Amino acid sequence: MSTTSLTVRRALIAVSSIATLLIGTALAAPAHAASLPKGTVIDASLFGMHVDNVQTGTWPTIPFGALRLWDDQTAWANIETAQSNFNWTNLDNAVATAQAHGMKNILLVLAGTPAWASTTPSDPALPQAGASGFPTSFTWWDEWVTQVVTRYKGKITAYQPWNEANLSTFSTASPQQMATLTKQAYDIIKRIDPAATVVAPSTGTRLTGAFNKFYPAFLNDLGALGWPVDVYSAHTYPAGPGSPLDRAKLAAMWEKALITAHAPAKPLWDTENNFGLAGPGAANPHHDITGAAAQQWIARSYLDALRLGISRVYWYAWSPNTPLLGIQLNETAPATVGYATLERWIVGATFNGCSKGPKVTCNFSRAGSPFQIVYVENGGAKPFKLSAAFAQVCQLDDTCAPLGAKTVTAVGPTYVGPALPAAPVAVANPTPTAG
Repeated sequence: MSTTSLTVRRALIAVSSIATLLIGTALAAPAHAASLPKGTVIDASLFGMHVDNVQTGTWPTIPFGALRLWDDQTAWANIETAQSNFNWTNLDNAVATAQAHGMKNILLVLAGTPAWASTTPSDPALPQAGASGFPTSFTWWDEWVTQVVTRYKGKITAYQPWNEANLSTFSTASPQQMATLTKQAYDIIKRIDPAATVVAPSTGTRLTGAFNKFYPAFLNDLGALGWPVDVYSAHTYPAGPGSPLDRAKLAAMWEKALITAHAPAKPLWDTENNFGLAGPGAANPHHDITGAAAQQWIARSYLDALRLGISRVYWYAWSPNTPLLGIQLNETAPATVGYATLERWIVGATFNGCSKGPKVTCNFSRAGSPFQIVYVENGGAKPFKLSAAFAQVCQLDDTCAPLGAKTVTAVGPTYVGPALPAAPVAVANPTPTAG
């Protein structure tokens, strides 16, 4: 995911956004989504991430619990450059980098048809021309999946057949074709590496016309094949000016489609998320979210996920500053501190549910001691009544102060509970990373 590839992606997304806007539909108020069950222990894998140039050795300076390999020169088109000619260098390096840093959860996106195997070999697409085309023969797809799963058995722990399968930038397959491709990948993966997780092809949600045209039909076809996935997946980027509330509406729309399709209960993963990306159309320009707002929005992405029943969110992306993304995540970005601070607050804690908005109180406990995280969905600071006279109040910039009261005033996610151990978030990278 170099700066060049991100720039190309922005241009292609803009073109796709304008086209899809012509068939888009208004977003209706979705049904309320169920939260993760009370009593769930928050695993570090809730905090997923994409890492720009992981294949050249780059690694974030903050902890995270799951890695998604996409936009890292590790797609099918990047590896099998000619029929049965595999160049594994980038994927080998990416996996080795992750393992060297103790990463246990690695998700590889299998997508990106090589031009030699594509029905549309010269069409603009990502990660390269022709990659959105359907394979001209399932033989080529089966061989690719077999090769990659055999090579990385026990190293790569999850596979996702395709990225944003409802958008022509990434796929021109019909819902039925994508369901069949998913079924064949599932069967191969489970035969070679039964412990591996198969994640459904992701669907984009902010282009509601493309979502409504593709996703219900895809679910119908997937159901006819016996639901050959272990996890459902979506990308919940809101429109350029969109807020965390808008992102939550898109997630609930996705979940409503699963309910309508009578999809069996399986985990929900948001395999790409950020804010401020330009589109759909010219009426929704790019927005930068900086400072305290960036810290609050990135933290709300994960807290709102708990409220929506989403057990993993892959942030896009740890990367040098790039104009594609509204919230930057890197060594100098304020959002980095917010991301790591929320992790410190909740990883390993027991989730005991959240209240409805607009004033949200999320309840947790750790080693038998309760604590709360409170925030306002929209508007300014508001007072919150707490369940106890907690000792400490902490902010997402990793600063804390004594409290000793049963009320607190908050805007963004604010910790109230027992005193936290003094452990400042390390953001600065002591040594330069590759890439």
